[in-house]
Amino acid sequence: MSPPDPAGDAGDPRSQAGPNPQHLLRTLLGEYLDSAEADLPSAAVVAMLREFDVSESSARAALSRLTRRGLIAVRGSERPPVYHLTSQTIARHRSTMHRFLSFGAQPPQWTGDWVAVSFSLPEARQAQRHGIRTMLGSLRFVRLYDGVWIRPGDDSGEATRALHELLHTVRCARWSVMHVRFDDEAGPHGPTAAYDLAGLASAYRSFIDRYSDLRERVRAGAVDAPRALIARTSVMDSWRRFPDTDPDLPEHLLPARWPRPAARELFLEIHSALGPLAEARLVEVTAPYWPAAPSWITHFRAAEDPALPPAGGRD
Repeated sequence: MSPPDPAGDAGDPRSQAGPNPQHLLRTLLGEYLDSAEADLPSAAVVAMLREFDVSESSARAALSRLTRRGLIAVRGSERPPVYHLTSQTIARHRSTMHRFLSFGAQPPQWTGDWVAVSFSLPEARQAQRHGIRTMLGSLRFVRLYDGVWIRPGDDSGEATRALHELLHTVRCARWSVMHVRFDDEAGPHGPTAAYDLAGLASAYRSFIDRYSDLRERVRAGAVDAPRALIARTSVMDSWRRFPDTDPDLPEHLLPARWPRPAARELFLEIHSALGPLAEARLVEVTAPYWPAAPSWITHFRAAEDPALPPAGGRD
């Protein structure tokens, strides 16, 4: 079965195009496997991805790529090979799941501080300029105006380190990282003008529109285990975009009737309710190739206290 496309119908998974196999495999392993001790046969990986209409050759290619990247390792010299997640990958998965499941739970503790980055490069340094813009975007900075980028909060360490790494050998490069405050934060020339809050609100409303019917089917008990695995993967894949694109501004800088709380409530209800069914389906499809699957496959769910790590997993 193919996971639903963000614009599609979550109730008709076979009609939709899904993420690439490598991304999908990372999502499944991050959601349902939480121990570096688990020996994972390649045939079990193939069975997992077959649920999403991924061919055996594509599944094995995804496994090989994640192994080359160091996220998965081969254990011993058995043939066929047995894989396991590395301890670093497990730690990263737990941190990532905490971030996804706790995002939006509480408004940020706002002090009025912003981090601003200013840089100047010679005209010929287009490649470095593009690299800096890409880096700043990945750190959730936005461009306020030419050469000046901003981010809410007071943590400037990542930006300082990244700029030094990119520019310390570039002649005539100039850059500064500053802590600033704005007299008129919400005004037309203030920092909020740098954000497409209307577009972000629209994305949250689209998320709500797309998954509202699924929530009703979940409440009615009308989602079986195979569809639960597909739908839960889809809703997580759609939600995980928001922690990267939402600047998490304080409430007084947001438009009225901000839709994030409603979107988060819907996401958590579906994700939590379908967890046991999705776990059961993964056990069912992998156990013929991996008899230990019931001992290792698990699922995460949001903790009642968002400050705590997600519930579930192996702990």
